[in-house]
Amino acid sequence: MKPLEGIRVLTLEQFGAGPYGTMFLAELGAEVIKIEAPEGDPSRQVGPYKLGKDDSEYFQAWNLGKKSVTVDLKSAEGRRQFEALVKSADCVVNNLRGTQPAKLGIDYASLKGLKPSIVCLHISAYGRSNARADWPGYDFLMQAEAGLMELTGEPEGPPTRVGVSMIDSMSGLTGIVGLLACLLRARTTGQGCDVETCLYDVAMHQLTYPGFWYLNEGDVSPRVPRSAHLSLAPVQTFPTKDGWIFIMCMTQKFWLSLCEALGRNDLLADPRFPDPNTRAKNRAEMTDELDPTFRTRTTAEWLARLNGLLPAAPVNRLDAALDSSFARETGMVSSVPHPVKGDLRVLANPIRIDGERPSQAACSPLGADNDSLLGKHS
Repeated sequence: MKPLEGIRVLTLEQFGAGPYGTMFLAELGAEVIKIEAPEGDPSRQVGPYKLGKDDSEYFQAWNLGKKSVTVDLKSAEGRRQFEALVKSADCVVNNLRGTQPAKLGIDYASLKGLKPSIVCLHISAYGRSNARADWPGYDFLMQAEAGLMELTGEPEGPPTRVGVSMIDSMSGLTGIVGLLACLLRARTTGQGCDVETCLYDVAMHQLTYPGFWYLNEGDVSPRVPRSAHLSLAPVQTFPTKDGWIFIMCMTQKFWLSLCEALGRNDLLADPRFPDPNTRAKNRAEMTDELDPTFRTRTTAEWLARLNGLLPAAPVNRLDAALDSSFARETGMVSSVPHPVKGDLRVLANPIRIDGERPSQAACSPLGADNDSLLGKHS
């Protein structure tokens, strides 16, 4: 039995943040009913890799395991169908603009009369009660405004975003943490509530220790070369004979092991590099010392020598990451049946329960569950 079996979640969502979070609920056993407008979640149409009409690989990446019904919430019949579902549900999730849930009647104030224990999760761009509540917003904008892009990339290069929508993913998971906490309370007290988060708040929260350093010390962390750690070294990339490797000497023990493995015990007595903080201050000189040594062997050769001694990893391209033997060993790539694709290869859920990853399924085609959930001829 999956841990969330028996929980019914209604979700009005599109694109990334809401769908990513509710996908976890579905894969952990909740019945997640995706309530879509008749034209469907716009991400169903995002290419380049379509899966027939009203489906795509982009869409499935955010929506595995969900059912789909099409409802026009602005019509009387659509409202009736939605309210009937609310009476049987535990949660209602949306990732609309801040003021939209109240206008559509999908917040707690609007739904508590139907079911006092209902928990309503709102994931918006900027929140529900400020000057930007009606603003549209997306992941990349948050990375820009929160300072994350300015912290990313080489010092002489332009500000750079993370290559995927990490703020969407983090916002979805943050929202789901709040939802599950409030659901536990509702099951004890019978009292539901609104719970919310937004992309802007989550992006700001990801500033973590550089944020603390600025707030308390006035320190504005700069970009550092080689994707390096701000205050510890060597924690960065190095060029090898055929690519790049990432080395993480977070402790003095790992520095000692690195110097021995590289045949560079001479560096242990170098007054420029006695401890992690001093090495960070002298990062350029340390890099100049280590680069020629790392270039003498391939990434695979260095990993064979270093793995088990200190944290090290290859800097992979996407294909190498997904095709690696370790990805196969861990089962992080799986497949699900799909009516158009046959076997759709997917990323496995990263959670294990009693050693096993949750089973997965494709999201239903648009409106495929109308009859079973809304009644015949809906």
